[in-house]
Amino acid sequence: MTFYIIGIRNKIPLFTEVQKERILNTTIFSGGKRHHNLVKDLLPEGYQWIAIESPMIKVFEAYEGVTETIVVFASGNPLFYGFSNTLKSKYPQAEIITVPYFSSIQLLANATNTNSNQLQTVSVHGRSWKALDSILIQQQELIGVLTDTEKTPAHIAKRLMAYGYDNYTMIVGEDLEGEKEKIKKLTLSEAAIETFHPLNCILLKKTHHRNIDFGIKDKDFLGLPNRPKMITKMPIRLTTLHFLDILNTNTLWDIGFCTGSISIEAKLKHPDLEVIAFEKRPECEAIMVENQKRFGVPGIQTVMGDFFDQNLEEYSKPDTIFIGGHGGRLEELFVKMVPVLQPHTSIVINAVKESSIQTFKEGCAKIGYTITEEYIVTLDAHNPITLLKAIRK
Repeated sequence: MTFYIIGIRNKIPLFTEVQKERILNTTIFSGGKRHHNLVKDLLPEGYQWIAIESPMIKVFEAYEGVTETIVVFASGNPLFYGFSNTLKSKYPQAEIITVPYFSSIQLLANATNTNSNQLQTVSVHGRSWKALDSILIQQQELIGVLTDTEKTPAHIAKRLMAYGYDNYTMIVGEDLEGEKEKIKKLTLSEAAIETFHPLNCILLKKTHHRNIDFGIKDKDFLGLPNRPKMITKMPIRLTTLHFLDILNTNTLWDIGFCTGSISIEAKLKHPDLEVIAFEKRPECEAIMVENQKRFGVPGIQTVMGDFFDQNLEEYSKPDTIFIGGHGGRLEELFVKMVPVLQPHTSIVINAVKESSIQTFKEGCAKIGYTITEEYIVTLDAHNPITLLKAIRK
């Protein structure tokens, strides 16, 4: 299979002589409805058009019935979150030739005379918030975002404000190069109440850096009512992150998250980390949300309810597990976890009671795990805490 993909602008395209010759010698073309409207008068007589539309399986079936080169028209740069990447994924053995135009983010940066040296780009177009959340936690200087009809500039502005990222301003490019082109420079509060043309992209510019302590002070977390000291203390928390090897981890399970302190500090240190946090006390859900907003940490997946009632197969398998609470059922917890443990999954616990320490060691031995690290730490007048890490033998 051979695809010749031409990136075009948002108005009647100007083709090079090479592109014109390719078009005149082609009979099979493809693209979206908007692309067809832009190029239909420039195509040779008797051409066939394969519309790119849902369901995509029908589009691919049409492609697979073609024996000649297919010329595909796509918006901007098809290699930038675009159709060239889709085809590369679907047909890794196909010959795919791409001739790009400017991406919409490039057009907006050029139109606003923006220095793009530090530009970092993400897409929420038909995607989750994960990439944007990660880049916000990193507080990059300049962020380009491809939007969609649900994750609009207004929605994005509200999300930034909810998590305390009011240290950004927003530039919105609407219908770039189209008849209704507009470029607006807005504060987040202004953008949050605006309505925008459905074809848009944005630039987020950082105005100042938001400072968050490397180890967050315990008093800064919202805690359980009447139990403000029920939190993994900051020095213990940072040592726990070391035990969890958080910088080399993809997925963390935090069992018994309480205030969310471990989950929040972990994601601050590793913004791309997938965190799945479990807790049975219903009042902890609001506490977690508030603490996420205080410290600018969106993107933590919370699972409320008794851990023993959960279908663990529904969640990404953990690379590392922190046991923050077990309700006196630590031995049962090991049995519950066995089906989701991977060969490299590590398990970490902080324990005060000697019975918990012994049960953890015995539980590890039963499932083929061995203790690799054991520290005893005493803070001020608090009881000594034993930190334990186990991996598969």
